[in-house]
Amino acid sequence: MDVQETKAACRDAFAELASPACIHDPYPFMRWLREHDPVHRAASGLFLLSRHADIFWALKATGDAFRGPAPGELARYFPRAATSLSLNLLASTLAMKEPPTHTRLRRLISRDFTMRQIDNLRPSIARIVAARLDGMAPALERGEAVDLHWGFALALPMLVFAELFGMPQDDMFGLAAGIGAILEGLSPHASDPQLAAADAASARVQAYFGDLIQRKRTDPRNDIVSMVVGAHDDDADTLSDAELISMLWGMLLGGFATTAATIDHAVLAMLAYPEQRHWLQGDAVGVKAFVEEVLRCDAPAMFSSIPRIAQRDIELGGVVIPKNADVRVLIAAGNRDPDAFADPDRFNPARFYGTTPGMSTDGKIMLSFGHGIHFCLGAQLARVQLAESLPRIQARFPTLALAEQPTREPSAFLRTFRALPVRLHKGG
Repeated sequence: MDVQETKAACRDAFAELASPACIHDPYPFMRWLREHDPVHRAASGLFLLSRHADIFWALKATGDAFRGPAPGELARYFPRAATSLSLNLLASTLAMKEPPTHTRLRRLISRDFTMRQIDNLRPSIARIVAARLDGMAPALERGEAVDLHWGFALALPMLVFAELFGMPQDDMFGLAAGIGAILEGLSPHASDPQLAAADAASARVQAYFGDLIQRKRTDPRNDIVSMVVGAHDDDADTLSDAELISMLWGMLLGGFATTAATIDHAVLAMLAYPEQRHWLQGDAVGVKAFVEEVLRCDAPAMFSSIPRIAQRDIELGGVVIPKNADVRVLIAAGNRDPDAFADPDRFNPARFYGTTPGMSTDGKIMLSFGHGIHFCLGAQLARVQLAESLPRIQARFPTLALAEQPTREPSAFLRTFRALPVRLHKGG
């Protein structure tokens, strides 16, 4: 779509978001959609919300105005679910559940996956960051280009998940190789071959986690899987192995590629806005502000992948969303809505300085981790990885520069990268 032209409607925003122009820069189209068709009905019948106020309301209203699909409805919203392992695993994840099942599952995983547990990982994360930067340093100091995406942004969350789950690093690298295929297969527009590739990768992940759970049951260590399968004398309720496998599969998919993409975007922000690097050279509050602004400016997930089913007819902006319609939210558009964030296309960490995580100084919520009962379980883990990484990258390589333009994955859903080549500036 030529966003310079005024058009009364867009036939399918999902298809437009997958176009080469939007892969390169989706924000002009998102602005057009927000201004001209904010409650968009795609050719598939899905509705897509793009205004911050509508998105925030819809996320908060999950469990009331919206719900996840019931088990008996899977065939309607996922026609290939009957034969797809990946779609069945997706249907069993925490994000697809509603109270009271959601309440039970979230309580059981949150019992061990606590803020304290994540903070206890900080020394390990700092050690991994230092080791990855040490590995990049010789080539950079020789004047060579290094792919920061593969060498750092992807490696860090992989190694952190290995620590969190109590897995050998080589095992995690093996599982992570299939994550991209799974994510592509879960796209609403995935082809049959893409879904088949996703199912094959999901089968490997499922089998590995099943074996890991048994090993942790007989030989527990200080990791999240051991804690979840361990005895809780004060709580008779436990996660079944199938529930835990689904939980681990969802955590891996939800926190791996998105964290890597945010690290890539954060480094690009450091290079594009050198006047803003001072936020990374001071206290933790300044680092937090920089991280939140990266998450706002470049949400790694463009739109919600989980169906939210309207419980009744809902009118938004003069458009009636009928009962039982599938509604998705365009997170990246909401994060750049001028009605929520002044001068939204400007990178300005000051808007998050001294606030609680995710909230601007104007009291507006950054949407990248969602909101309401389905707020991202791994938000704090992602934030800690970014906070431990960015100041160290800045201090270790202050003259870092792009070696050539980064290459993006052709995905409408995840704004991720194939390569991010960097080198040290020759004047440094």
